[in-house]
Parts: sequence; C-alpha cells; structure tokens
Amino acid sequence: MYTNDLLVGEVAFISGGTSGINLGVAKVLSCYGAKVCILGRDADKANSAAQEIRDLTGGQVLAVTGDVRDYDAVEMALRQAKESLGELSIVIAGAAGNFFAPAVSINPKGFKAVVDIDLLGTYHVFRAGYDYCRQPGSSFIAITAPQAVNPTPLQAHVCAAKAGVNALLKTLAMEWGAAGIRVNGICPGLIDETEGLKKLLAVAPDQLEKMLEQLPLRQFGRVGDIGNAAVFLSSAAGSYATGTVIDIDGGYQLGSAVGDFLTPAR
Repeated sequence: MYTNDLLVGEVAFISGGTSGINLGVAKVLSCYGAKVCILGRDADKANSAAQEIRDLTGGQVLAVTGDVRDYDAVEMALRQAKESLGELSIVIAGAAGNFFAPAVSINPKGFKAVVDIDLLGTYHVFRAGYDYCRQPGSSFIAITAPQAVNPTPLQAHVCAAKAGVNALLKTLAMEWGAAGIRVNGICPGLIDETEGLKKLLAVAPDQLEKMLEQLPLRQFGRVGDIGNAAVFLSSAAGSYATGTVIDIDGGYQLGSAVGDFLTPAR
C-alpha cells in the first residue's frame, strides 16, 4: 500500500515507464499516492510493469502502448490516461535511445532514431500533455543526461539529442509559466542495475572500480534516487522550481574526485 500520501490526488503520465529508471520513477510516484499511467511500445511489457507497480504499492496504474516518435499515438495515450485516471498533473518524458559508437560509424538512420526518441519524443509528450494537464498546477519533467552538457566520445547522437532536450525544457518553462505549468529536468548519473550502466560497462568492462573511485560519493545511484527527485519537483516542495535541471549523480559532473581530500581534525 501507499507509504505516503504526499501525491494523493495527482495523476502522472510517464513515457518509457515500462522499464529502467522510468519504471523506478513510476513506482516511487505510486508509493506516494499518485495514480500512474506508463507508456511503452510493447503491450506485454507494459502490462507486466503495471502489475509490478500494483503489487508493490497497491496503487491505481494504467498501461498504454505507443511510440513517442508518433505524435498521434502519444496524444491517444494521454487521452486514455485522462479518461481512465483523471486530469494529468505530472507529465514525465523519459523514453530514450542509446548506443555507443564513434561518429564516423553512426549512420544517419541511427543518429536520427536517437534524436527522434529523445528530443522529438520529449516534445511530443510535452506538447500533447499540455492539452490534457491541469492548468495551473502541473509539473512537467524531462529525464535528460550528462551528455547534454558534457561532450562525450562515442555519444555524438546522444549529446545532440539531450542538449536539445535541455534547451527545450527551459524554453517551455518560459512559455508555459504563465499557465502555471512548471517544466524541469532530472539528470541521472551512474545508476546501478540499469541498462545504461550495463551498456557502459560492456564497452569498458574493466572500468567499474575506476568509475567508483572518481565519483565524489564513491557509489552508484539507485533508481529510487531519481524517483525521489521527481517527487520533489511534482509536489508543493518544488512549487517554485521551473526551467532547471537537477543533477542526481553523486557528483559525477564535478569531475574526477580521485584521492583522499580529508585532513586530520585539529
């Protein structure tokens, strides 16, 4: 059952919410009492994820299917969410694509696919979500990535897409603020037991210990950490935050923290 009633009465729509970080966010929002709709491309996977959330929280969960690259499909999913759960107050664009490759090896279709899922998909979810959300009083959140601000080898496509996501959310925050809609981003770092970290370690299997040593907090994050940030941005606690990107990364973007910087107490 619910662990907290902070978000009781809220309705959340989460694209990409059938797996990974976004499923974790859906679980946390449901734990805090929100009704949740998760969008994914595979019906069986979506239904399984929805049942997983129900088993954990006892909350009301709807699974819908569609591709974020298809605006009509996104709009239909949002309409279903509103009809089944009520007016939306939390809209999260989390669907993303990624692979590791040098720019000279990425064909145009591969580059376009990532941009279409990450950037165009975020726009589709936000633009369609605008028509189905509570005004004023809604929180829109994009799940972005460190590549948005950090040029990263083997990630030219992701850097381009996520930089666009960051610029988009800040622009929408300016345009939609007068309607009482807040638009923010969450930037996860190295999150344990996610596909992103698994792919990174597959490319550099011997780098696990080094990556941990470089992190200021010396540990990978948890999926729940991202969910907790979403709760903050979606609740009264974050009511004056808009146009910002919150880094939930254990200090990843500060740079390498190799070494012991503690000095003996005097």
